[in-house]
Amino acid sequence: MVFRFFDKQPVIDPASSGWVFEAFGWALQNFDANLFYSDTVLVLPTEKYFPGTVNSVHGMAEIIFDHVKVYASISHWPTLVQDQRVCQLIESQQVQIQGALRGPAQVADESIEDSHRLVIPYNPQQINNPEGMIATYAHILSYHMGRMAKAPPPGGIDCWPQATELLAIFLGFGLMFANSAYNFRGGCSSCYNPYAQRDAYLSEAEATYALALFCQLKGIPNSRVTPHLKRHLRGIYRKSFKEISGEVQGLERLNPSDA
Repeated sequence: MVFRFFDKQPVIDPASSGWVFEAFGWALQNFDANLFYSDTVLVLPTEKYFPGTVNSVHGMAEIIFDHVKVYASISHWPTLVQDQRVCQLIESQQVQIQGALRGPAQVADESIEDSHRLVIPYNPQQINNPEGMIATYAHILSYHMGRMAKAPPPGGIDCWPQATELLAIFLGFGLMFANSAYNFRGGCSSCYNPYAQRDAYLSEAEATYALALFCQLKGIPNSRVTPHLKRHLRGIYRKSFKEISGEVQGLERLNPSDA
């Protein structure tokens, strides 16, 4: 009986799940619902999705970032990838985008000088944690994209870090966010490198729930998702997907015909 009671508990509390639905609605309204339904893919943490090999950390960081830009449909954004130990970030920097904010086939203007590009820092020690690096890149891009929204996210500025992570999941990077939301810090000191981890604002359960909502809206079967999730997240994902299936009104509000 006790086990049955705990099994009936939702994956995340109702306030959090309601916020995830509202945040997806915000993303659909501000960042091209048609593009989401027609072109956005679930990005898998595999070599097929991130091909390429180079002999330097910087080269690998650039290759990973270039793929992230493609999947986010912002290949035309003028950016500059730099080692965070040497780059100087400008808080108020604004990316100057020619044409639409997002698009699957847009071309970057390579003539733009480095001084006018959006600086994207990377942590060299994350190169051995590619999912964390991908999620970090996606979060940085979502931060800048979120600033271009016509309306604030649900919860306003207090929920800004969570909203920009949610936006990155909306862009297709949910697997990376779920898998890198928590990293075990135990074991021997040589096994854990805190500098290789990323700062997470959505919990594992919240990121997994948002991933399940993404897949529900995109019609992606569980069999496509669960093999790429950490083992302990697979049951959470299946339960999230089932719960979301029962949120008929919430799903209808996010339906492409209503977006």
